[in-house]
Order: sequence, then C-alpha cells, then structure tokens
Amino acid sequence: MADKPSRGLVLYGDGLARFVNPSHTHLHSLAAQSLCGFLSLPHFPPTENVDGRTVGEFLNLVDAYDDYTTLNVESQDKCITPTISERFMGVKAALITENTRLKSCGGRLGLSVLQSNELINDSSPLVDSPANLVAMELLKLLGIQGEKVLDTSQFDLVFVHVGAHEEGQVSKYTEYVNSLVGEIISKAKRESEIGSRLHLSVVLSYGDTSKDDESSFSLSNKNRNIDSKFTSLFPSQSYTMKGSNLRSNVRDYCPMMIAQWQDAVTRKDMVESFSFQDFLENGGNMTIPADRFVHEVAFKLWKAPKYGA
Repeated sequence: MADKPSRGLVLYGDGLARFVNPSHTHLHSLAAQSLCGFLSLPHFPPTENVDGRTVGEFLNLVDAYDDYTTLNVESQDKCITPTISERFMGVKAALITENTRLKSCGGRLGLSVLQSNELINDSSPLVDSPANLVAMELLKLLGIQGEKVLDTSQFDLVFVHVGAHEEGQVSKYTEYVNSLVGEIISKAKRESEIGSRLHLSVVLSYGDTSKDDESSFSLSNKNRNIDSKFTSLFPSQSYTMKGSNLRSNVRDYCPMMIAQWQDAVTRKDMVESFSFQDFLENGGNMTIPADRFVHEVAFKLWKAPKYGA
C-alpha cells in the first residue's frame, strides 16, 4: 500500500483482447511487470446489440449491472445504483469515450463524461490523436504533471474506453491502446514519484463471443483434463459466488483480461505476455467477478475502507 492515496487510470479496450499479437510489445511488457488475471462476466441477452454489450461490460466494471436494463433502453428512470461518488467517499471520476450510449450511461452514474477534444485541442476521434499527447493530458487530469504528483487533481479516477466495432478497424484500435500504454509507462518510471502513485489498470474484453470461444477461452474446470471421477471434489470457484450464494449468471469463458501496475504496490507475477494462456497458467490474480474491480481500485485510491469491500 502506498503512503499516499493513488490516482487511478483505467484503459478499457472494448473487444480488443483477441487481437493482441506479438507486435504489441508495450502490452506484453506491461503484463510482464504487472499483476495479471481475469474479470468474469455474465451472459448478456442473446438479442443484445454491440452497443448494449459494451454498456453491459462497463456496468460490470463499475458494479452497476443492476441498472443494465434501465440504462440500455435510455429510460429516464432513476438509477438503482448510487453514483460512484456516493459509493466511494466522494471520489471524482471521469469517463472518456466516443460511444454515445456509454456517454449517457456514464453521466447517469455520476461520472464526468469528457470528449476527446477536451483532452487536446483537436476534434479528431481519440485514436486519431497522438498517443504521447493523450497520455500527457490523461495524467494531467489526475494531477500528474512533468515528474510531479500535485496535491490536488481534477479527478481521482479516469476511465478511457477504446473500442472499434467497424470491420477492419479493430487492429488500429488495439495498436492505439498498445501505444498509449507505452507512453504512460515511459512517463511513470519505476522508483519515481509518478510510478508509486499511479494505479494503472489495462482491461481488454473479447467483445462478441461465439460457440468456439467456449473451449478456446474457458475458465471452467469442466473443459480441462480432469478425471470425471474427481470433478465433484473441486470446490466452486470464488468468482462464481456472491457471499455464500452461487451467482445465477456466470459466463465461464471469454472473461475480461486485466493487468494492473503500480510501482512497489501491486505484486508482480510470472506472466510474460498479454495472452489468455499465459494469464491462465501464470496470472497471480486468477479470476474475480468484474463487479469487484471498482472496489479494488477504490481501495488503492483510499476511497474504500476495505480491500475488495
């Protein structure tokens, strides 16, 4: 734990996990020095469209999935979930996204929704902006300028949503996240004031799933080489539980992949690359429900009284 509250930056790569390849060296380098694992998701309604799935994933990240139906139909009904500030000791949180439905969703949950042109003086989409300038402006939002962390900041926590649903554009967006990670890590050097105060989370999801994904990206014991005589001896995994009760809707495949880094604060595991198999075999964080993620981050920001609460 740091001796001062951290500032949190979450890069959410919407549907980009399956497109990471060996050329994305910054993502692999981050994974090699981070705590890595998975965030389990529910089964989303089969008739839901791409934007609805994006909203569902984000609502899980901020533990507001009870509002999935309400926010997905653009209802004006009051959200069931209190604002993020109300839940986490006045935390000042922002969301940067180009997705119209996600903007509405974030605003109603109490996040300050920013346009990419509010970061830099450019009307282009975020992924068409220079990654080095975007990284610098993101850190400024968190009160990080030059090599210093200021006592006050505009925000304590910033979510950046990057995702492409257009065919042929996904590789561009994945490369942009890779470049952005490289720029941020280069500014938050090890053993620096920034490195010890910046809590960086890179979350990549698989997006729309297919039947083939159930075996290719599975978390479940039933898809591993376990003698059928012993399967009943394996206890329920913690990500399938909520308190003492089994969760009724858990997807055992295509979880979000997460790498978290904060110098001298987060643990380093044995992962060497940002890949599903490496995370599965060597990730120190294993699998937790996606709705526990924001609680973990809030604790690092000194905005929650207990780890994982």
